[in-house]
Order: sequence, then structure tokens, then C-alpha cells
Amino acid sequence: MLPVMAQANDLPAPLTADQFHPSDPEKARIGQLLFYDKILSGNRNISCGTCHHHDLGGTDGLSLGIGEGGVGLGPKRTAGVGEDRIRKRIPRNAAALWNIGHKSITNIFHDGRLSISDLYGNGFNSPAEEWLPQGLDNITAAQALFPLTAQFEMAGNPKENEIAGAVHDRIDAAWPIIAKRVRAIPEYADMFAAAFDEINDPQDLTIVQIGNALGAFINSEWQSHDSPFDAYLINQTPLSEPAQRGMDLFYGKANCASCHSGPLFTDQKFHALGLPAFGPGRTRRFDPMPRDVGRMGESDALEDAYRFRTPPLRNVALTAPYGHNGAFPTLERMIQHHINPTASRKIWTRDMANLPEAPWLQAIDFTIQSDTREMARQNRVLDITPIALTPNDIADLESFLHSLTGSSGNKRPLGRPNSVPSGIIVD
Repeated sequence: MLPVMAQANDLPAPLTADQFHPSDPEKARIGQLLFYDKILSGNRNISCGTCHHHDLGGTDGLSLGIGEGGVGLGPKRTAGVGEDRIRKRIPRNAAALWNIGHKSITNIFHDGRLSISDLYGNGFNSPAEEWLPQGLDNITAAQALFPLTAQFEMAGNPKENEIAGAVHDRIDAAWPIIAKRVRAIPEYADMFAAAFDEINDPQDLTIVQIGNALGAFINSEWQSHDSPFDAYLINQTPLSEPAQRGMDLFYGKANCASCHSGPLFTDQKFHALGLPAFGPGRTRRFDPMPRDVGRMGESDALEDAYRFRTPPLRNVALTAPYGHNGAFPTLERMIQHHINPTASRKIWTRDMANLPEAPWLQAIDFTIQSDTREMARQNRVLDITPIALTPNDIADLESFLHSLTGSSGNKRPLGRPNSVPSGIIVD
């Protein structure tokens, strides 16, 4: 049986540059330097770019990242040694940054814990609640501030540095310390004064301008709307035959577009896919189990348990591994899981997870799988109805997903800087 052809009214409208938050080039240039400058981290040993690197499609190529204390880049990154070694893996896969500057984005992170809202009077509902400062330009600028305060991502451990200690007191206590570090570097102080009208003196530089500079960079740098699929939408340039068949499946029998909808291929909602469980979990103070309850960790609503945000799919072929915990190393494996999650879990093996060696952590990497009650709870929550697809169908779907890769790929407007004003070596 041939797949039903995708109809024009099934397809999204073309993605264009005017749909994104505008970015001032001077601010974006500052943001590029800050993105790769380890001065923003507690121990000056990790940057945003370490886990969202240009050479790795804006990610780190790992299932669960190696954050503060690690050494190296991407799949070759090690967990550190001695007193500096990591104390915990990053609980979730480093999400790609592609197109998060689109004006339609209303929430960010796998659990949506940052969203646009008037609840706290600063434009956002976030982990910082009313302590998130006002004046952030958009959700990307707000998002950029939170890895800086995360212990295992960039802040470091309490007693190691003043930023980590401040976060331990209250999340917003760290941001003035970071801003002070940046404005103490003359090159940054001059660049901020030139780019931001509200800065007349270095003392005027706050975490707000730092967030807005990072946001300007991310919003402009990681735009992608020049893929073969875009050429098909705009000019009816034919896709390859396998990609065309895959598109028909995507919008038809395979029902992928029921969640991966719109120009970004995400409904921005939360769904349970039943991924294999592993890693340290995103634990809460009252729940130390190494599990990840997904959206429920933000909402405290039981109906949100084990549900995660639908990831956008543009440039997805550049951002392996896949899933909120990076459980699957290839698109083929991830598609197979969507077809039949229960069968997929049964054949999943631990070596599919790309976890850099850390012997002192390996005892807990898969310990959650021995908790039969927790596994039963997770297995009961599933928002996917199994369907029957042939191996050829899977290959065609994968071809279509490759057609979402921008022709510019990893060739970004600014790219990775060779050096940064702090003088710290760039990853």
C-alpha cells in the first residue's frame, strides 16, 4: 500500500527571517564572545559553548553531558580527575539551540520550566520566580542565565567559588558576581558601552545586558531555514524520492505531525515516549531518587509525570543522540522507538547511551532500572500508539528528517571565536 500524499494544507507555512526576534549585530558579537568565555562559570573552566558547540551542531554529542569539572570537548570529553572531577552527570541531554529565537516559542527546556508569563511581573515563569530581573529582551535571553547558576553545569559546587556559594543562598545572588567579573574586563566594558544605550559607565552593566547579549547571539546564530524542505515549501523544488515518501508518511500514516507540527516541527507540548531510564535523574529536594519525572517536576501535577517537551526537528540530523536523556544514538533507532516504544525498550542496550567513563558514578548510572515499581510506573505512561511500518518506511522517514538540515549546516554567521576577552582558552 502506497503512503497517502501529503496535501498542501498539511504542510507548515515557510519559515522566514522576519519571524525571529531581531538581533542587534553589536550585541550578538558580544554574545558570541560570552558564549565561549569560561569567565561566566564559577570555576572558570566551562562555557556555554562547551555543551553547545559549533563543531557539534550546537550540542555536545553525548547522551548526558559532562559539565563543570570535565575536560575536553564533545564525545572525547572526560569526567575530570582528583578533586576537580565531576560529582554528577548532567541529568538531561543538551538540547539543540536551533531556531529558539522564533517568536512562536513560549517555553524552553525539556520540562518547560521557563515559559512566557506575567505571573511574577518580569515576563516569565521561571525557577527564579520573582527574582528573575526585569528587562530581558525575550525568552532566549532569560534562558541563557540559568546554566550559569546550575551547580553541575557551570556554577560548580558550594565552597569552591563565590558564584556557587551565592547560588546556594538564592539563585539571583550569583548574577551580580558574574556581571562584576565581566565589567572588570576592559574590552567587555567598552563593547557593552558601545552596544547598549543604557550603559554609560561599567557599573551600569548587569546580568540583564549579559543575558540580552547572549540572547542576541543565540537568536541570530542558530537560525536555520534554508533546507531542502524549505526550498520545497517556497519554490516547490522537488525533494529526493525517499524524502518525498518520508514526508508523505510524516504527515500521513506515521502521524508524526500530530506532535511535530508547525514550521519548527514542535507543538511545544509535553508527551510521554517511554524512553529507557538511566542517569542520575533530575532529583528534587524531597525526591532524591535517580528518576526524571519530566514536566511534573515543574508543574507538580501528577498527569504531567514522565512527559517531556516535543523537540523541534530542524537540523535534527546534526544533533545526535536523541531523546531527553539521549537514549538513542541514531535517527533510525529513535524512529523505531516511536513506532513501538514497548518493543524498543526490550531490545535497548546500555551501550546505546553515550556516557563518558566515570567509574565513581557508574554504580548509579543504571540503578533506576532495578526499581521495579518505578519502572512499572514509567511503563504505564505512554502517549504513543504503536503503528506498523516497514524498514523501507523507516528509511524514508529518516531521509525526510535529513531534508530538514539547512544547506548552511554548521557554517554559522559568526561561529566559534578564536579567543575571548578574558584570555581563557576557548574550547
